[in-house]
Amino acid sequence: MPWRLTIAVVSLVALQTFSSRTVGVRVDVLVTNGRMPVGGLTAADFELRDNGVLQSIEMVDASGPINVVLALDVSSSTDGRRQADLRRASEAIIAGLVPGDRIALTTFSHAVTPRATLTEDFGSVRASLARIRPSGDTSVMDGAFVALMTTQAQPGRSLLVVCTDGYDTSSWLTADEVLEAAKRSNAVIYAVTSADAGEQSELKDLADAGGGQAIRVAAGSDLADTFRRVLSDFRSRYVLAFTPRGVDQGGAHRLDVRVKRPNLTVKARPGYVGLQSSR
Repeated sequence: MPWRLTIAVVSLVALQTFSSRTVGVRVDVLVTNGRMPVGGLTAADFELRDNGVLQSIEMVDASGPINVVLALDVSSSTDGRRQADLRRASEAIIAGLVPGDRIALTTFSHAVTPRATLTEDFGSVRASLARIRPSGDTSVMDGAFVALMTTQAQPGRSLLVVCTDGYDTSSWLTADEVLEAAKRSNAVIYAVTSADAGEQSELKDLADAGGGQAIRVAAGSDLADTFRRVLSDFRSRYVLAFTPRGVDQGGAHRLDVRVKRPNLTVKARPGYVGLQSSR
């Protein structure tokens, strides 16, 4: 098992590194006023810097089909009511999908199980949810990584939702390995955890790297409402595109995205990794 996971890390990094020589860089951006997404903005409302250098940007149509990948904790601690809540929340996301969208399902306990690859057959994913029987320990990082692999080399925008009620107790991969993979992926990542699990800096770092958010759900709150909000926020995001100018193509790039209107909050991935020019 650890050997296979190590090979997978190398594969994801090689395939998901951004290449400014070919397609430029695309950045998913969420703009909010308080908790409410803000619509109606244009490229002229944004300012984007790559390694401190101001870039010329354009807005990309973000209304096309999307990919949603669920990575769900099915360890023994999720048995009973928590599993029922998780199933209802997952079905709430499925209910929010439209023709052309695709969804995938990965579950994790002491082992990781890819239960459905990206598909438009929503019924098959519902059937997979119904067959889940919680057991075992918790491998959050392994589950997040395998789910992230599902998004590689896929057309369209990808949303990864990682949901767990506890701490990682049995992953083979380290948090740093999965974080590095997230930095080189174009998926937007949301991490949803129960409030009684406490702060989980590894998942927050993962969500930040993917330009998403870490959300703690209070006891008694409706998990389905949280999943619906995640999907709604993702559909409300803007996609900015630019070809890097005035910076080296290779290596790590720091991104700074701002909106020119006052009192608005911007959430975007903090950077990307570029390929060195072969010329």
